[in-house]
Amino acid sequence: MTTVQQWSGIEARALRKASRRSVRDFAGDLGVAVRTVSNWEKLGATTVPRADTQAILDTALARCDPATHLRFESLLSEGSGRARSQPDPTNSPRLWDYESWTEDIERSVAALSRQDFNFAASLLDRWRGRWPAQDLDEKGLYLYARSTTLLGDLQRDKGALVGPLSASHSYSESHALFTQLGIPRRVAQLDLSLAVVSEMSGKLDLAAKRYEHLAVDDRLSPRDRARARLWVGTALSKSGEHDYAVSVMESAIRAFEGLGEPEDWSVAQQKLALAHRGAGNLAAASRLIEVARSTSSGDSPMQRVRLTTAHGHILLSDRATAGEGLQVLDTAARQAAQYGMSHQLNSIEGIRRQFTQSPPTLGPKATGEPG
Repeated sequence: MTTVQQWSGIEARALRKASRRSVRDFAGDLGVAVRTVSNWEKLGATTVPRADTQAILDTALARCDPATHLRFESLLSEGSGRARSQPDPTNSPRLWDYESWTEDIERSVAALSRQDFNFAASLLDRWRGRWPAQDLDEKGLYLYARSTTLLGDLQRDKGALVGPLSASHSYSESHALFTQLGIPRRVAQLDLSLAVVSEMSGKLDLAAKRYEHLAVDDRLSPRDRARARLWVGTALSKSGEHDYAVSVMESAIRAFEGLGEPEDWSVAQQKLALAHRGAGNLAAASRLIEVARSTSSGDSPMQRVRLTTAHGHILLSDRATAGEGLQVLDTAARQAAQYGMSHQLNSIEGIRRQFTQSPPTLGPKATGEPG
């Protein structure tokens, strides 16, 4: 059994972590103030608890089960290379740390808009790996949760949807943190992000139900509620309910018009075009995709790939333009590969397979739409 000759802030912190207790709960177990435990962890090896508190810590360690003792030993071993005469500077974020962290979050947002995944990841990881979430105050916890949300966005755009290093995992972690902080708007936004992951993972019924609920959720802004309505239509279209999807998307488009959101309106035209393609209305699909291409003002590589993919998909659906459609899809695939967008590449490959297995036999006139 592990014993401690003299407790310092380092050993006290290791015992708390090995016990998997919060600072507040650990302080309560020992019968000391929360501030006392916080000071131990802040000062590290430079602080030594009083003799009576040393005895309390001895008793707390003796009562631990073997698994906790093993974790305690491992934590002390990991920290053995640190100079015991110096405090650990990573235990206490300072005002200028928060300012720098905020600036790096803003820089990572800009990097993600360019699909510069490596740079964005380096900005986020430098802060997420510096302080454990449970050791941060409310401001630090908010920045940690924002960083984790952006990491989820990065993983989603790269196509890492499920698993321990995925968008689903990061979004769930952020969801728990914002719930703890009591920020309902952020919690609802993460509900929306998790619904997007469900849709991208092929869970269309689940995604549609979540979108429908969020489209009338007052925690979200009017713009986010309109987006949820649009995505209801996307999930419906993917599951084959094209006519219903069209009516839902048209409702979202009217909402974007009222809100004065031109880029969202343009994206909605693109999605509406695909719904019409699915319904067999190729003339309407062709007209709407041209509207989307002519009005898109976003310079994001992700949006360019999505728009180019949608254009190629619609061209492939008409035997007269199928050859051009394959060329357009090739362009989209090169763009997606350049930026490491694996989910988009898989979508493009799926469209190609579908074309190979069922090439178009009809043109626009057979759909009931004017030629």
